[in-house]
Amino acid sequence: MARLLLGVSGGIAAYKALEAARLAVKRGHAVRVIQTPASERLVGRASFEGITGAPVLTSEFEPDPARGSYPGEALPERAPISHLALVERADLYLIAPATANTLAKLAHGHADTLVSTAALAAACPVAVAPAMNNRMYLNAATQANLELLRARGITVIPPGEGELASHGEHGIGRLAEPADLLEACEALLTRPSLEGLRVLVTAGGTREPIDSVRYVGNRSSGRMGFALAREAARRGAEVTMIAANVSLEPPPGAKVIAVKTAAELAEACRRELPAVDVLLMSAAVADFRPAGAVAAKLKKEDGVPKVELERTEDVLSALAELRRADQTLVGFAAEHGTGAVDRARGKLERKRLDAVVVNDIAAAGIGFESYDNEVTILTADGAERHVPRARKERIAQAVIDEVERIRTARGRTDGTRAGTRSPARV
Repeated sequence: MARLLLGVSGGIAAYKALEAARLAVKRGHAVRVIQTPASERLVGRASFEGITGAPVLTSEFEPDPARGSYPGEALPERAPISHLALVERADLYLIAPATANTLAKLAHGHADTLVSTAALAAACPVAVAPAMNNRMYLNAATQANLELLRARGITVIPPGEGELASHGEHGIGRLAEPADLLEACEALLTRPSLEGLRVLVTAGGTREPIDSVRYVGNRSSGRMGFALAREAARRGAEVTMIAANVSLEPPPGAKVIAVKTAAELAEACRRELPAVDVLLMSAAVADFRPAGAVAAKLKKEDGVPKVELERTEDVLSALAELRRADQTLVGFAAEHGTGAVDRARGKLERKRLDAVVVNDIAAAGIGFESYDNEVTILTADGAERHVPRARKERIAQAVIDEVERIRTARGRTDGTRAGTRSPARV
């Protein structure tokens, strides 16, 4: 995940920076915050410290108790120069809100606050998110400063339009919403390492009907598959999703095919497989279905029905038979208890996959219906990578990293299409 430095200047929208920091931490990023003295009149440093778990600085002369480190990193032996160390170690520097005054300072190279000094010392990507009254934003001086910053390679995250802080005023100048700020930052952090590749992701859990009301299913929420789809899209891939009974929001631009049963999912996969380069088979496909499902609703007055089960098709094995040599197939195995990795390794070999992602659903708080997961990624070339418990977004990054490694290695040996650009550290 990324080291994100957040600079907060003295606009009333500073309260939104708290939510932006919270969302970034939730996504697994390590966040440090620096503030202008004016911003402390609006949001205290203790609030940011509580969210990030790291000290907040407001002056370049203030010693940093964390010695320039980010959450999760070891404390350096020496105390560095605070205003240089934080931005030197950052993967991205976001200033939000960026007031008209701060934008003017950045455009003309002033360095009279820690926020503006760090911007001058930044070698990482820098983004600013303007927030101010609409008349201030539309003023020719502010617009000229923004153009100058853009010309120097600084990313401007545009403000929104709506109600402003001044009572009864409406117009452009609202700070972008926290989720949009984070999305813009992650887009800057991610190089399009999958650009030109077509990725097919299956997600959710199939439901096999007993009657017109009841079904045999599982507890898959689809979060893991949707996290994989978002990560692939962020890296530039063209994403198609086959979603089995999922109500989550797909990544922008993704093609979504909704299915219900294992048979419908299998049919959709066969139809889409020839056009893709990578298949991420994360859907929980039912192994059994009721034989002879009825079209009507079974009535309890008729007694307890006997439900006989029959096997469904092993979709992934069938797709492996149809694959091209240049395609990459990744399976997912939800195992339970001792021997989970060994059983998954057997699936990897038996189904002739490039990789299998295994998680032990016996562990509390991970897997189905959870926001977290903990997995081991096994690959056909003998690699084994354990990813400790983390948000499913972080697990998705690790899986896509392995896909890139596999395809890059294959490209070196057989010259097939491989997506050879290195993944960004996100």
